[in-house]
Amino acid sequence: MQGKLCAVVNEVTENQKIAYAFPELQCSFGDRSIVPDVAVFHWGHIPFTVDNQVPDNFELPPDWTIEILSPEQKPNKVIGNILHCLKYGSRLGWFLDPDDLSILVFLSEQQPVLLQGEDFLPVLPEIELALTVNQVFGWLKIGG
Repeated sequence: MQGKLCAVVNEVTENQKIAYAFPELQCSFGDRSIVPDVAVFHWGHIPFTVDNQVPDNFELPPDWTIEILSPEQKPNKVIGNILHCLKYGSRLGWFLDPDDLSILVFLSEQQPVLLQGEDFLPVLPEIELALTVNQVFGWLKIGG
């Protein structure tokens, strides 16, 4: 699911240099380092090196952070990482729970919203992408 999320976002953003989705990218800010399952950065926020490479640690929060709950993870710790991102400037967070097929959406300065089924998921406004919760969880199935 992580790979598919990155691919879907990058398919609509990379060529036009709008944003880029990175899997497992270390982000260090606010006295902590986190490694979201998917970290989406607006193109202008990507700290390219002088030779146009991408460093393996960004010292800023992602514009959009996506976490997929694994069986061994504690939900509050994962949600805490999303809240940390929002506190330091992220604009959007998704918390995916594959067990109950729901996505808890966090937008800065708003209450979280629980989405399921055919609910459309909010994305960053500059990204033209329409996804439902069912579409995202459909990727868990082979060929989904």
